[in-house]
Amino acid sequence: MIALRQVTLQRGAEPLFEGADLTLHAGHKAGIVGPNGAGKSSLFGLILGEIGADKGAVEMSGGQRIAHMAQEVEALSRPIIEYVLDGDAELRRTEAALASAQADGDHHREAELHGAIEALDGYSAPARAAQLLVGLGFAQHDLDKPLSAFSGGWRMRANLARTLFMPSDVLLLDEPTNHLDLDALLWLEQWLTRYPGTLLLISHDRDFLDAVCDHIVHFDRRSLVLYRGNYTTFERTRAEKLALQQAQAEKQQARREEIEKFVARFRYKATKARQAQSRLKMLERMGDIALAHVDSPFHFTLPAADKTSHPLLVIDDASLGYRREDGSERTQLSDVKLTLLPGQRIGLLGPNGAGKSTLIKSLTGDLPLLSGRRVPGEHLAVGYFAQHQLEGLDLKATPFTHVQRLSPQAADSDIRNFLGGFGFPGDDVFARVELFSGGEKARLALALIAWQKPNLLLLDEPTNHLDLEMREALTEALASFEGTVIVVSHDRHLLKATVDEFWKVADHRVEPFDGDLEDYRAWLKSRLESDRRAAREDKADRAEAGQAAPREDRKASRRAAAELREKLRPLKRERDKAEKAMEKVQAELGEVEAQLGDAELYTDAARKQELTDCLARQGELKARLEELEADWLAAEEALEEMNEALSG
Repeated sequence: MIALRQVTLQRGAEPLFEGADLTLHAGHKAGIVGPNGAGKSSLFGLILGEIGADKGAVEMSGGQRIAHMAQEVEALSRPIIEYVLDGDAELRRTEAALASAQADGDHHREAELHGAIEALDGYSAPARAAQLLVGLGFAQHDLDKPLSAFSGGWRMRANLARTLFMPSDVLLLDEPTNHLDLDALLWLEQWLTRYPGTLLLISHDRDFLDAVCDHIVHFDRRSLVLYRGNYTTFERTRAEKLALQQAQAEKQQARREEIEKFVARFRYKATKARQAQSRLKMLERMGDIALAHVDSPFHFTLPAADKTSHPLLVIDDASLGYRREDGSERTQLSDVKLTLLPGQRIGLLGPNGAGKSTLIKSLTGDLPLLSGRRVPGEHLAVGYFAQHQLEGLDLKATPFTHVQRLSPQAADSDIRNFLGGFGFPGDDVFARVELFSGGEKARLALALIAWQKPNLLLLDEPTNHLDLEMREALTEALASFEGTVIVVSHDRHLLKATVDEFWKVADHRVEPFDGDLEDYRAWLKSRLESDRRAAREDKADRAEAGQAAPREDRKASRRAAAELREKLRPLKRERDKAEKAMEKVQAELGEVEAQLGDAELYTDAARKQELTDCLARQGELKARLEELEADWLAAEEALEEMNEALSG
C-alpha cells in the first residue's frame, strides 16, 4: 500500500498540493494526470523518499521493491543487453559471488550460488532482457552494441527496458512513451497490462492510460483526487462533477452545442473507408470528452489559407533519402508516386526508421528528392511541425515578438488574443522563450504555424511535450481544420479523431493502408511473427551450413573476415571519434543541468545572469550533441552498408 496523509508540498512561493490524501492498494494501476507543473514528478519524489513533505506523512508497506525510470542516461560503453541485466542488482551480486567461489574452488559455495541464481530466474535473464529490448524496437544484432552507440532517444528506450527488467513490486514510470513510436508503444501497453505489481504512470496519452490503468489520480487545484476506472471513465465522472457547478454547466452546454455543430458539418465528408468511419465515431464521442475539459486554459482553431490548389502537391516517380557529404546516397523510399488533394486527412503508419519523417521532410521541400519530381500547386502553403522546430525559436525573443515578426502590421490586441488560446494569457506573451519548458515551446511553435494559415499541415509527432489539456485542444483544432493534414503520431486518440485514411510506410515503399489502427496492430503482430520465423530458419540454415563447410571454406572465410576488418577500420575510427566527442559534450551538459537543478538559481535575483548563461550554454550543448549524433549516425550507416556489400 502507498498512502499520503494530509501531505503539503511547497515548491517556490506556491504549494504544489495542500493537505492531500491518497491511498493506492497493491495491484492498482494508477494514471497520474494534471497540467504541466502541477507536481506529478514531485509525487514520485515523495514516494521514492528523494524529497520530504513539508507537512503530513507518506506511508509505504514494508519490503516493497520500487523500480523507477531515471530521466537521464549516460553514454556508457557497456553493451545495452548488459546494461539492462544490470537492472537486477541482486542477480549481479550473486553472479559475482559465484565467479569468486569458482575462482577459489569452493564447490559447496558454488552449488549454493547456482541454486540462488536459479531461484532468481537468473538463467533466463539474458533471454528476458533481449525480449524487452526487441519489444521496444531494437534489432537483435544491436544488443551487443555499447549504449554510447545510440542516440539519446534510443538510450532512453534502453533505460526503459532496464526499468522493466528490475524485479519490482511498485513500478513508477514518468512519460515512458515520449521516445517511442507507435509499434513500441503498443508492445509496452501489452507488457504493462500483464505487470502484476502496483503501477504509477505519468502520461499524456489518453489511449495508453485507457488501456493500462484502472485508477486515475488527478491533480486538481492543489489536491489529489482518486477516480476508479480508466481515463475515459475519469473524464465522464469529472464532467458530471463539473456540471453540478452552475458556471461550468453553462460552459458545458455551449461546448456541447459547438461540438454537435462541428460533427454535423463533417459527417458527410467522411468516405466509406473503415478508418473514416472510425474517425466519425471518434468525432461523435468528442462531445462527451469536451465536457470534461471545459476548464482547460487552451482553446484555439487552425485557420486554413483562403486560396488552395487542385492538386496541392505531386511527387512523381521519386526516390527519397539523404545525400552524404561524400556525394553518395542513402535511399529510404523508392518509386514514390503520390498526389495530395485539398481536404485529405492522412495518418502515416510504419515501423520506426522506415522513412515516415523522411517522407514528410521531402513533402515540405526541406529534403531534396534523390530522383523524380516534386510539383507544388500554385497556392501551396505548407505548415510544418517537427521537434527541431523548437530549437529554431529565438530564445531571447517573446511569443509576442515571434508573431509580430511574421505580421508587423497586426494589431497588438489581435496577437495577444490569438496567443491566449495557446496558453499565453496576459503578460505571458512578453516572457522570454529561454525560460520556457518543452511544452511551452511546442505550444508556441504550433501557434506560429497556425498564425500563417497553411493549406497543407505536416505534423511529425506534434504531441511530444504537450499535456493532456493541450493535446485535447490540438485534437479538436486539427479535427476541424479544413486544409490537408498529414500526421505522424503515436497518440492514437489524435489519429482516430483527425485522419480519414492511412498510408503505410514500410519496406522502402509508401502505399495506402486499407484499415484502421486495429488492423494495423494485427499487421504488426503478423509481421513480427514472420520476422521471428525467418530469423529462426536463417539461424538453422547457418548452423547447418557451418557444419557442412569444408576446411578450405573456413580458411577463406577467415581471410575474408580479416580483409573486412581492414576496410572497416577507418570508418570505425570516424564513428569512435564521434562517440568520444558525444561523451564529452554529454558530460558537460550534465554539469550544466546539475547547475540548473539548483532551486536557488531561479529565486536569487543576484544570480539572474548565471541562470541566463546556464540556459544559453544548455542550448548550445544540446545543439552540438545533435550535430555529433548526426555524424555518428552517418558513420554507423556507412559501416552497415559496407558490411552488407562485403558480405554480399
